[in-house]
Amino acid sequence: MAYLIKGAHVYNPDNLGVQDVLVVNDKIAAVGKDLTVVLPELETVEASGKILTPGFIDQHIHVTGGGGEAGFASRTPAVKLRDLIQAGITTVVGVLGTDAISRSPKDLYAKMQSLNLEGLRAFMHTGAYAVPSPTITRSIRDDMAFIPAILGVKIALADHRGSYPSFQELLRIVSDIRVSSLLAGKKGLLHVHLGNLPEGMSQLLELCDAGIPIHHISPTHVARTEPLFEQAIAFAHRGGHIDVTSGGSRFMPQEQAILHALEAQVPAERITISSDGNGSVPRFNAQGIVEGLSAAPVAGNLNLLPRLIDVGIPVSQAIAMLTANVARSLGISGGVLSAGERADICVLNDD
Repeated sequence: MAYLIKGAHVYNPDNLGVQDVLVVNDKIAAVGKDLTVVLPELETVEASGKILTPGFIDQHIHVTGGGGEAGFASRTPAVKLRDLIQAGITTVVGVLGTDAISRSPKDLYAKMQSLNLEGLRAFMHTGAYAVPSPTITRSIRDDMAFIPAILGVKIALADHRGSYPSFQELLRIVSDIRVSSLLAGKKGLLHVHLGNLPEGMSQLLELCDAGIPIHHISPTHVARTEPLFEQAIAFAHRGGHIDVTSGGSRFMPQEQAILHALEAQVPAERITISSDGNGSVPRFNAQGIVEGLSAAPVAGNLNLLPRLIDVGIPVSQAIAMLTANVARSLGISGGVLSAGERADICVLNDD
């Protein structure tokens, strides 16, 4: 099947202006002005007045569900394909959260593969909040080396629900990631859920000081508190990517935090955005008791996009934070609209 999408304003995510896009089967065949195409079964899609972008890449979604801090009845269900598509998401990285007791990396792997069969591109991180990390093969190295869709290992730091790993334990985990990713030809990531305890990113900065290549370290939820975000800005100045959560805790509106990072001279290409979709957002009182719980929206990134533009962030930069920047931070292809890439495309209205 072939599609010719005509007359849309194309962001690659760079601003290409009004272009046509030819899709053949599952690949982009050409991007150009006033394309003339003769192919059997060609369907022309009129997109004048629309905005065409790469499909969004969300690197932190609880595809098997999150929650559980308020009891078993508070567990959120697995995400549906429809919800991801309606949010513009064409590539997803699934993660576990607080609950690695009733949920497992094997369950996550099964859900990831079901999404792949349904037409999305799905990856996952092994591990969860706890250290030692739960795995599929009982080994971080084997999970990373022998399961292509596993990009990294998730842990939690600076969070009262985490395992408070020592620095030596973190070094060992990163060593496992580095060695196995070199053998498997992956980037290899320590994907870190950051809570709001005072130590923040201090252990991650210590890993960098110890000589761990910064590209292996992938912190998320970095705009949870102001001190944590200042650490994240310092981390980005050292060459790391920082990930702002569109649908979770924040010390100021996410678009204002991202604008602050840009004004602090953080390169735009080092900022990514993920939704934490389907993850639990519990509210604890001063005694640490759960007073309420909700789930982060899967559509958080889509909802944040116009707010980024409204505060003056260039459209191409804002779109890149949801697409090309994420692909680079993960070490995967995609996030751009060009010949030879997967035909992962969003068509957006002007608003």
